[in-house]
Amino acid sequence: MNNFSFFNRENSKKELQSTEFDILIIGGGITGAGIALDAASRGMKVALIEKNDFASGTSSKSTKLIHGGLRYLKQFDFWLVKEVGTERAIVHKLAPHLVIPEKMILPLIEGGTYGSWLTSIGLKVYDILASVEGDDKRKMLDKEEALEKEPLLPEEILNGAGYYAEYRTDDARLTIEILKTASQYDAQIINYVEATEFIYENKRVVGAKVTDVFSGETLDIKSKYVVNAAGPWVDELRQINNSKIGKRLHLTKGVHLVVAHEKLPVKQSVYFDIPDGRMMFAIPRGKVTYFGTTDTNYQEDKNNVETSIVDALYLIEAVNNMFPEITLTLEDIESSWAGLRPLIHEEGKSASELSRKDEIFVSDTKLISIAGGKLTGYRKMAERIVDLVAKKMRRRFEIEFDPIQTEEIVLSGGPFQNFKSVKLYIKQVFKRMESEGFTKQDAAYLVYNYGKQTSTILDKFDELSEENNEKKLVKAEVWFTIHHEMTCTPTDFFMRRTGRLFFDKPSVDRNKEFVLEEFANYFNWEKEDLEFHNQELEDKIQLAVHFQ
Repeated sequence: MNNFSFFNRENSKKELQSTEFDILIIGGGITGAGIALDAASRGMKVALIEKNDFASGTSSKSTKLIHGGLRYLKQFDFWLVKEVGTERAIVHKLAPHLVIPEKMILPLIEGGTYGSWLTSIGLKVYDILASVEGDDKRKMLDKEEALEKEPLLPEEILNGAGYYAEYRTDDARLTIEILKTASQYDAQIINYVEATEFIYENKRVVGAKVTDVFSGETLDIKSKYVVNAAGPWVDELRQINNSKIGKRLHLTKGVHLVVAHEKLPVKQSVYFDIPDGRMMFAIPRGKVTYFGTTDTNYQEDKNNVETSIVDALYLIEAVNNMFPEITLTLEDIESSWAGLRPLIHEEGKSASELSRKDEIFVSDTKLISIAGGKLTGYRKMAERIVDLVAKKMRRRFEIEFDPIQTEEIVLSGGPFQNFKSVKLYIKQVFKRMESEGFTKQDAAYLVYNYGKQTSTILDKFDELSEENNEKKLVKAEVWFTIHHEMTCTPTDFFMRRTGRLFFDKPSVDRNKEFVLEEFANYFNWEKEDLEFHNQELEDKIQLAVHFQ
């Protein structure tokens, strides 16, 4: 049986109860995942628990870019630009099917944030700090060249553009693949298990009491060190530990909207000015274009972050303002997501001015907490935490661990030599699927989601008896994600394993009843279980398509 499977759940719980771990990580987002892989690959005994599904908080609600932090140049945060720029290249190397080169155009408009000279210098500095090479190096475009690259730009006020490289990803998929890779290094990882209190010995945190969300069963997990990587919930755990003193979190909300690509047919990603002085992204992705983001203070329910009408109208107005031929309305929105940034509070600073740097807090009882940071910087955040734990282990127990390994560990779904070999693999997959009526876009979707694991899904597809080929492929994906990706609910499947709710909402509408039946069959659900999970999915769909 695959360790990273729903059906291994009981074995996992036994292991969690019977082992003393070196490090227990609370939080299954990108930060916790990165720490789990780093620690396990250095030889530590690792456990990770997540109270919901993996990546269900901030790590499935970002702009979905592994970007070099160009905008931090404006804040003169050169260290952050250098770190995230360098990391971007490493993560692309580790998973080129998940971290995909994406050209970005930065329009220079009259009265805009960036003038031609400043942009040219800024992008040059960016290239140097982020060690950008070859075709990815920045180019400056005049007005005609900019309009050729992106005809939707406002000709009357356009002076030219900067043209540079970024990388897009699926944040939830990246998190899942890091966790699966950590599992291959014997990390014990489980979702839907919530930490409710800490276990203490001699006034030190030595583990946590946890509850299985599905069964209500309680367990004690013992560990030499406990790391609180709970994202927006970091301060709640610090509160339980009576250590919420000094610095605290400052949550800000970021909203993204999704429209059919023909409604906003940008030819590549655009990073553009909006009237209030902020900047925004519009990013094409398969059949859709998504755009965002907002940056507003947030103090409401962290478990249900909603896109308001005000958020939606703000973003729509910004797009219509930049692209004269575009007239989006609320009716054009196919889907949306709203996420929280767990930033560190700084007195007197607005949401947009807060630093994106991560910080580590260690309480008197030795609970280690980490907050802040960027998706792109997950590996370095993990390194700082694991270095700290390794140092403490060396001092207390005279145990030595290996130095960091993760710069070379290819993530689950690889290996690919480079992005060219990813594109070649997409061609091979399309060749295999073409006779079944699938498009090259269908092949690309599978490879960008699963990498070389696509072949396992297609092998399953070939075994299944189902007349409708779309349903047959969905059936194969459901099988794969349950048996290899610890998928527990239809919501996990549609939101975080496949991204369909965000990027292909019509396919959710077509397949949701069928998928619910599949889950009911795999898990032997009673009628009330089926109704519960159906309602959960409907609630998430409503959250994505209706604005309060």
